[in-house]
Amino acid sequence: MSPQTSQRTLLITSALPYGNGHLHLGHLVEHIQTDIWTRVQKLLGHECITLCGDDAHGTPIMLKAEQLGITPEALTTNMRESHEHDFQAFNIHYDQYYSTHSPENQTLANKIYTCLEARGDIIKKSISQAFDPVKLMFLPDRYVKGTCPKCGVADQYGDNCESCGATYSPTELINPVSAISGVPPIEKESLHYFFNLPNYEALLRDWISNGHLQAEVANKLDEWFAQGLKAWDISRDAPYFGFLIPGTTDKYFYVWLDAPIGYMASCMKYCASHQRSFDEFWAPDSSVELIHFVGKDIVYFHALFWPAMLSGAGYRLPTAIYAHGFLTVNGQKMSKSRGTFIEARTYLDHLNPEYLRYYYAAKMNGRVEDLDLNFDDFIQRVNADLIGKIVNIASRCAGFIQKHFDNQLAKILHDPELYKQLLAAKPQIMSAYDERDFARAIRQIMQCADSVNQYIDQHKPWVLAKEPEKMPEVQMICSMGLNAFAVLMAYLKPVLPIMAKQVETFLNCPPLTWETIKTPMLDHTIQTFVPLMRRVEREQVDAMLAASKH
Repeated sequence: MSPQTSQRTLLITSALPYGNGHLHLGHLVEHIQTDIWTRVQKLLGHECITLCGDDAHGTPIMLKAEQLGITPEALTTNMRESHEHDFQAFNIHYDQYYSTHSPENQTLANKIYTCLEARGDIIKKSISQAFDPVKLMFLPDRYVKGTCPKCGVADQYGDNCESCGATYSPTELINPVSAISGVPPIEKESLHYFFNLPNYEALLRDWISNGHLQAEVANKLDEWFAQGLKAWDISRDAPYFGFLIPGTTDKYFYVWLDAPIGYMASCMKYCASHQRSFDEFWAPDSSVELIHFVGKDIVYFHALFWPAMLSGAGYRLPTAIYAHGFLTVNGQKMSKSRGTFIEARTYLDHLNPEYLRYYYAAKMNGRVEDLDLNFDDFIQRVNADLIGKIVNIASRCAGFIQKHFDNQLAKILHDPELYKQLLAAKPQIMSAYDERDFARAIRQIMQCADSVNQYIDQHKPWVLAKEPEKMPEVQMICSMGLNAFAVLMAYLKPVLPIMAKQVETFLNCPPLTWETIKTPMLDHTIQTFVPLMRRVEREQVDAMLAASKH
């Protein structure tokens, strides 16, 4: 997709946060990525509608609500409010934020299931499962724990070993126990409903070969095809928090059936309040681009089950699925004991949200690679780049303009060639952003910032200001610096929207866009400079890590 094309309409989604806990910094990798990319598309003149919501069903939510003595509805309502509050604080915008526990989602899930059933894509068969004789419920794989049958390490989940990476079924565990009651589970038979995914192999192979996925994701899917696609279990037994399967009294849709349908439900809610047609977005001939941002751990659901379900029910398929890696902190998995499992709210209690937006952007390259939040690097990069290179330009130049020229910029651009060079970087920066290689865009913007700082160092307005006859030159140099600063902030606006707004107020200018920067501000009055961002102090980071220890 070229950034230079005519106006497009994009329907953009992020994966739905699970409704049993608060957001943490791992969630924010994806949501910041989605938000930056959406802001870029808007700056390029495209119509973007962003959708998200809470994934509100499943056994963990049912059990957590029971533990808290509240209903699953109350738990998921509280969590949704928490999630929306945190997203707003990080300036992550969704046009519609909703929940999978909604009438729209139930209607759509029933409709899709009924279409698949009518096509002969639903198979029913009895399976043997772990059953908790105390809680009187079938246990999801993650709720059975025991010793790994491959390496012998104790206290492993029923689906895979965290020590050796082996996968197996809960029945293979040695000395298994229920994670809920602590008693050994028994095996019990139950009728389950399956979606016959192999029916869609040809369609999926064709769709995958048409460039809708990153190369490394397409390669991973090839491995799954090589192993052979299998029918997918889409039912769960009561007790369960979710939607009943039509025509049953004790069988529920597995959370992963209705979770992606949540994108459609969120869209349906948006359409109802914005007088838009649902078919415009979801009909098979829709010209809208449907873009999903997801973590690498849920590619399987989004790139195999989801397109097959959509196709079987007569809807359009996604245009692109962009997968990203996990977050590590100081090179390791997030850990509560080390204080590196950091909730979004704990971060916000101690640090500016735009530090994190910038740091993530500086490390995102559009590939499916893990992103490491290294706090030494975080402090150094934010202070060196944002404070030392960007804000420094404004603070150095604004002081002279305020003190000597009554906040009035010069009438002439002092170095048109430098200004031209800054504007000439725009196509490369735009392309890097559009390709989700934010790290490359940031590198190019910082190179531009270096050239502006070199310009100021070379002309030394602080020296010239000592000679009264050189004051007109001081005004021109500092006005040039502030115009260059405006260009840099326009380039950084998708990453730093809050600071960009403060800069627009300070420069007393209309909203900065990649078009408005073509015209420099000359003979123009600015506001008095106020600090735009403060340095990160080690004490702030240490306090946040201390507050995250459990």
